[in-house]
Amino acid sequence: MDQLWAPWRLDYVAKPTPSKPDECFICSGLAGTNDRQNLVALRTPVSAVVLNRFPYNNGHLLVAPRAHKGRLEELDSAEMLDLMETLRKMTALLQDLMKPDGFNIGLNLGKVAGAGLPGHLHWHIVPRWNGDTNFMPVLGDTKVISQSLDSLWQMLTSTGKAASS
Repeated sequence: MDQLWAPWRLDYVAKPTPSKPDECFICSGLAGTNDRQNLVALRTPVSAVVLNRFPYNNGHLLVAPRAHKGRLEELDSAEMLDLMETLRKMTALLQDLMKPDGFNIGLNLGKVAGAGLPGHLHWHIVPRWNGDTNFMPVLGDTKVISQSLDSLWQMLTSTGKAASS
């Protein structure tokens, strides 16, 4: 039998339930000072880009307001514009760096809609390539991610394009 090693998934599988049910990983990461460790790729005055620690595909990013807001109507016009500009900027950067064939971009509102963190709005940007869906998820209940989070963080932040685009 072949084995597929994905050691970064252990943190997700073995992670204890947070002591505070309302603990927000986005706010915790943004409050920290080590952006690389917290997977923060970009900060604007009102939004942030965080690498998804448990990605659906290579390059999976989260774009969120820096303020802890869980409903669209809580965003003011400046926040909404900045978030959309950040989505556009990061999609263009991923296109330039990774050359995907397309993207899934979405926002899940509420736990019933699939929001894993319903208290803090965040849009998902998931690059997609022709043929990126294969037999592994169907037969092995396993998704193969071929790039480490550290490598992705380095790629996004080292170009200088994320902050300047």
